[in-house]
Amino acid sequence: MTEPTEATEAAEPRVERFATATAFLEAAGGFLGEREAEHNLLFGICANLTADPGFPIAPPCLAAVRRGRRVIAAAIMTPPWNMVLSCVDDPAAIGALAADLHAAGITVPGVTGPVDEARAFAGAWCPPHGLVSQVAVAERIYRLERVVLPAGVPGRARLATTADRDLLVGWVGEFLVEAMERRTPDEAAVLVDRSFRAGTRTWYLWEDGGRPVSMAASAGPTPNGMRIGPVYTPPAARRHGYASAVTAAATQAELDNGRRFMFLFTDLSNPTSNKIYQEIGYEPVIDVDQIAFVPLGAAG
Repeated sequence: MTEPTEATEAAEPRVERFATATAFLEAAGGFLGEREAEHNLLFGICANLTADPGFPIAPPCLAAVRRGRRVIAAAIMTPPWNMVLSCVDDPAAIGALAADLHAAGITVPGVTGPVDEARAFAGAWCPPHGLVSQVAVAERIYRLERVVLPAGVPGRARLATTADRDLLVGWVGEFLVEAMERRTPDEAAVLVDRSFRAGTRTWYLWEDGGRPVSMAASAGPTPNGMRIGPVYTPPAARRHGYASAVTAAATQAELDNGRRFMFLFTDLSNPTSNKIYQEIGYEPVIDVDQIAFVPLGAAG
């Protein structure tokens, strides 16, 4: 590969937008792969777009920012969700991306990304649009290479099937309300049904005494890994180690299938989940913020 020259390094950042996830990854995949854990969500969204191109309610926005020929940032937005922003190698990429989206008339409801980068984008985007930003969820990305299986948890794991569809829809709905404060009535059903139709997510159930007591899913393949999520245990079944057990089982199953790494996101306001995932071998990588943009004067 030809090394960048002083002329290309001095060039102004420019934004390229792509029609397909394949084209986006051809341009930005090498940049994203240098920090695979940090960018696991971006890779996962690309995998979903490839497996099920119709899942966003509007065409996705896939963008890479270059200085010369070198990619210095990347972003994906699948409406109605936040724009997901990569790590940024050059702060000038933030302003270039915001200016390009504004010129294209693209509405951005919020941003999810590494803390400094997400907050910098919010600072560039909100004032010109009469918006303010609010951190909705502070998260941490974890990576695992070897599972430490929890001991003494009664029961066993099994793969969920379409026969478990109603159970999964109910639990995913409860998870979305409890963990993400989302109350869209059909969202859980759409997510579960799409996962079975397009193969975008594999569900694992932990059973004790012949009944399901906890669930975990794997989704979002990266070049060498896979993401775990969501993980959910109904309140009546908590404090028995089921979440640790089903997460460990799902993680080990994916490693056995040839994955080198496994990733997951945690809510930093939940010390229990951060503790149990570390106990089964997940190690912290980077903190990320989910930031919502709201009209000036409407902030809580």
